[in-house]
Amino acid sequence: MSEVLYRKYRPRSFDEIVGQRHIVSVLKAAIVKNRISHAYLFSGPRGTGKTTIARVFSRAVNCTKPDLEETLKSDFKKPCNKCDVCKEFLDGRTLDMIEIDAASSRGIDEIRVLKEAIGTLPFRAKYKVYIIDEVHMLTKEAFNALLKTLEEPPEHVIFILATTEIDKVLETIISRTQHFEFRKIPEIEIQEALGKVASEEKIKAEADALGIIALLADGSLRDAQSMLDQALSLGLSQVTADSVREIFGVPSGEHVKKIILALTEKNAKDAFSVIQECVSESLDMKIFFKLLLRNFRHALYLKIIPNYKKQLEMLVSENEMDFFSDLSSKYEAGDFERALRELDAAYPHLKISYLPQLPLELAVLKITG
Repeated sequence: MSEVLYRKYRPRSFDEIVGQRHIVSVLKAAIVKNRISHAYLFSGPRGTGKTTIARVFSRAVNCTKPDLEETLKSDFKKPCNKCDVCKEFLDGRTLDMIEIDAASSRGIDEIRVLKEAIGTLPFRAKYKVYIIDEVHMLTKEAFNALLKTLEEPPEHVIFILATTEIDKVLETIISRTQHFEFRKIPEIEIQEALGKVASEEKIKAEADALGIIALLADGSLRDAQSMLDQALSLGLSQVTADSVREIFGVPSGEHVKKIILALTEKNAKDAFSVIQECVSESLDMKIFFKLLLRNFRHALYLKIIPNYKKQLEMLVSENEMDFFSDLSSKYEAGDFERALRELDAAYPHLKISYLPQLPLELAVLKITG
């Protein structure tokens, strides 16, 4: 059985982390200056690196590489992933890093066991690190039991709490931690990361294909890698935009171009014809919305900031770039802005609409009216 991509290419050092530079820089500085906190709270969307950074940080604070301050400031190399402690952490053989899934271990009894265990000194490492994932799933009683421990833990213990729902974490818990908010990873960074994975796997992948996956991932690198894995399972010699569209129900580039032109020309009839084609092909309306929002935004940026062309060329194919350039030269920024506003307002109605295409149809009428 082959290893799934998101596990095979999980970052092993701070330099390999995709996105979250604002967090990585602070944590690296804390290690260099030996200002390690007793408790950290990582919150943010799924697949953005919370558990990964927690593991990298747990190795970095325990790495036994010589602590030469000047060397570290100029060339930070922790964790080294080569010393005995780092290897034990990487292989999962250490008793000094304990990962707890709060979704399945959420009661007060589990926290009581934890409170008793933290008194034990680390076996080999400097710190014993407890990573509690999905911490918002703890019961109220378990939170209260954890509270005092977080406030005054032993000096050899570090807590790293992770959650996708920060609003469910007690304020008293948040106040006793250093809170880091993880952000959705930008599409361009996800696309670049997928390109590196495809290169490592010796698989050819079209830029359009990776761009579509990056868009569908909605800021989650893990989701993007899982989707790329799914595309690779077809066994094709090349991951193409067409194959990705077929797997995930993504409208074709021609569908998207036709409706964009229809909307900018205020041609409701042609726009409705494209929508009907997509419905008959059972394509995903949510993805259709995302593509329209993405493309109108690109066109708006290209109209306002001509230099945006350099960045856009990294994200789209040559044919798409020609389309955007032509679109930008023919129409005004106000045309793109109106379409964006109406599409953005209609997008949330997808969740409650009787028909998946209805919000788009109503937006078309407003844009072309």
